[in-house]
Amino acid sequence: MSKLEEAKIILNALQVPTKQQNIMCCCVLLAMANVLENTTWQQATNGWIRIHDVIGFSGNNYGITYAENSRETIRKQAIHHFRNAAFIEDNGKATNSPNYRYRLTNEMLNLIQSFGTDKWEANLTSFQENHETLVQLYASKRVRRKMPVKINGKDFTFSPGDHNRLQKAIIEEFAPRFAPNSECLYVGDTIEKDLVKNEDKLSKLGFTITLHDKMPDVVLYSEEKNWLYFIESVTSVGPMEPKRIREIEEMTSGVIAENIYVTSFLDFKTFKKFAETLAWETEVWIADMPDHMIHLNGDKFLGPRN
Repeated sequence: MSKLEEAKIILNALQVPTKQQNIMCCCVLLAMANVLENTTWQQATNGWIRIHDVIGFSGNNYGITYAENSRETIRKQAIHHFRNAAFIEDNGKATNSPNYRYRLTNEMLNLIQSFGTDKWEANLTSFQENHETLVQLYASKRVRRKMPVKINGKDFTFSPGDHNRLQKAIIEEFAPRFAPNSECLYVGDTIEKDLVKNEDKLSKLGFTITLHDKMPDVVLYSEEKNWLYFIESVTSVGPMEPKRIREIEEMTSGVIAENIYVTSFLDFKTFKKFAETLAWETEVWIADMPDHMIHLNGDKFLGPRN
């Protein structure tokens, strides 16, 4: 019997949905366990790996080729379900970080290492009896890593990572200082893209957003001044460059409010990396110096430009 067939037997015994017993999911399990055709399940390990590594493992060891652009499919069809079932865990890095990794949970590793032995049935029964507790344990572990943030008076959580840490600072530190009494109309999360999206208010202001439009990381609105603050949270990419300004202006051509463009950074060191690319007539806010802003030219410190 091939290892792919055995992987399917394991997943079937764990009573996962039929869709999660397909070849792709079997490859993910084998890659996570680093089990080859000529090794035993008792030799399984649970080192940290990327989805990129799963793709390489499947092609190199089982002759099943997945394109690099299939990573999102693997994440949705296999990784997501396995993590929710406490079969695997992540290392708590931001999902867009090159250091983001997954591995088998210790409990899952112990179970599959017993496959094909006289301990398998007893271990399987024990795993299933404790499964609900394991799911809660690993889910709470993920929740503990998240960052609480209050947006428009309601409680939310951001996934871990520098990008979201900066977004949290924008909402909690920038907004009270430089956009007092403003409402957050949009903010994303590295996992949940549209964490807050007030489509009714955006529509009333005249936004015409298509699926191809990329919203700025944070959008604030001051009804008192009728100002829209478009803020990019920059840790590695995406400052307010001239091209980005044009994109937002096209997206907001029918908006009745006046626009303010802000690029935010965690520290001055990161700001210096992007200083030469920033558009004129925009603002810079650095979280390490929350009481101050850098204004790039113009006749006003902070306000819409005509």
